[in-house]
Amino acid sequence: MSETAERAAPAPPGVRLTHRQILTVLTGLMLGMFLGALDQTIVSSAIRVIADQLHGQTAQAWVTTAYLITATITTPLYGKLSDIYGRKPLYLAAISLFLLGSVLCGLANSIYELAAFRAIQGLGGGGLMSLALTIIADMLPPRERSRYQGYFMAVFGVSSVVGPVIGGLFAGMDSFLGFAGWRWVFLVNVPVGLIALVVVAKVLNVETERVRHRIDYWGAAALVVMLVPLLTVAEQGREWGWGSATSLAMYAIGAVGLVLFVVSERRMGDEALLPLRMFRLPSFRMGNVLNFIVGVGMFGGLMSMPLYLQIVKGLDPTAAGMLMLTMTAGIMISTTIAGRAISKTGRLKPFPVIGSGIMTVALLLFSRLTADTSLVQVGLIAVVMGLGLGLLMQTLTLVVQADATRTDLGVATASVNLFRQTGGTVGAAVFLSVLFSTVGGRIADAMRAAAVSPEFTAALRDPAVLADPANRDFLAGMRGGAPPDLNDTSFLYHLDPRLARPVLEGFASAMGTVFFVGACVVGVAFVLTWFLRDTRLD
Repeated sequence: MSETAERAAPAPPGVRLTHRQILTVLTGLMLGMFLGALDQTIVSSAIRVIADQLHGQTAQAWVTTAYLITATITTPLYGKLSDIYGRKPLYLAAISLFLLGSVLCGLANSIYELAAFRAIQGLGGGGLMSLALTIIADMLPPRERSRYQGYFMAVFGVSSVVGPVIGGLFAGMDSFLGFAGWRWVFLVNVPVGLIALVVVAKVLNVETERVRHRIDYWGAAALVVMLVPLLTVAEQGREWGWGSATSLAMYAIGAVGLVLFVVSERRMGDEALLPLRMFRLPSFRMGNVLNFIVGVGMFGGLMSMPLYLQIVKGLDPTAAGMLMLTMTAGIMISTTIAGRAISKTGRLKPFPVIGSGIMTVALLLFSRLTADTSLVQVGLIAVVMGLGLGLLMQTLTLVVQADATRTDLGVATASVNLFRQTGGTVGAAVFLSVLFSTVGGRIADAMRAAAVSPEFTAALRDPAVLADPANRDFLAGMRGGAPPDLNDTSFLYHLDPRLARPVLEGFASAMGTVFFVGACVVGVAFVLTWFLRDTRLD
């Protein structure tokens, strides 16, 4: 490995690397990306168990949004800092911060501690993807990037295969090596991250032209002032009331943050976190609008599916993770097809159009899921969802890079993750808010409908059912007007199936609403893709 690294590096800016040298550098980049991608798939498959263990099911959105907030804010900072200090030191710093956050997450004792430590993870995660894509953009002309970005999508495919299985395995364990099983969902990052640090230190030796920058710290601060209040109200609005004084204050602070961000970016000019002049470039502007919208719909849909499989269908985390592999298959198929077609023709526009259309259809199909939908049908819809995602993710990155000059590639690439992660942050907070603000009413409706059904009334008269403390406590709460505690959904496993049925139907109905909202959001993206310029890559 070290001999190959020596032959592959350093390559001065502008010198064309051989295929073998490119693959050598890709080894280091992909390990860093694998670290971040693996974490996301592990956590998503185990989040229900984690939230139950920490008694914070209704607050679980913060575990995702905290990570996404810090990752979103630091993404453009990594681009600027890597221009000054070089890509390699910043990539190593990103991995190190991610590892520190992982260790702390594994030691968390409450859902809010976990969210805080996920924020530390995000400080590193913001650089794992954006820096890798920037380095590839430094090394390769536009048309060739689609060929090598297929390797990156393979990383996501492998992490999608391995992550849910490992996440489900650990979440299903009571303990492992002296720690609760769910804690290994985060601690498993430690050996992977240490390997990534060693490999990146050895192989990532491609030289890039360094540019002196002023760092737009005020812009980053303004971004925090804008995002955090808006995401807070997205999470808490259902409890505060969307028009309450507290919510209105959050809207006002977010609006002030937006004004401050625009003022800061205008003052900083080309040194801004996100230079305003970039928005005059048609592909940059429309590509990032699409990245934001797709991020909202993508994260909303991807977070809801594991919850449906585990809560409504009763699958354990491992089985739910295995079923998610169908989506991975769709992603890998469409990514391979798109990468080869773009490399051959240089055309981009058809793929976002087709991808967003397919994704809209998939989310509409998901919105029709019920408690009785077969797992085969769920798996087939997931394949369709994956096909749409695979056509969108890499092509929108190339769309945004299409108008950028070489000196703007870092900013352009970082902006892709900035807008996509901002959309994902909004989607995670808003969609889970929609879920938990509607599920109580849907369960109540299902209970009223069940009250006249022969199966449910028979369960109420069954002495064996009434003798079970779990059933008795559940019925006592419902008769007293107290809805079940949704912070810990494990009570469903102990209920008589006839009594649990209305709760499952309520969850399925609420998740259907979430998927429908996601379909409407991605449907907007589908309309906008028709307005993309039909760019041809060199």
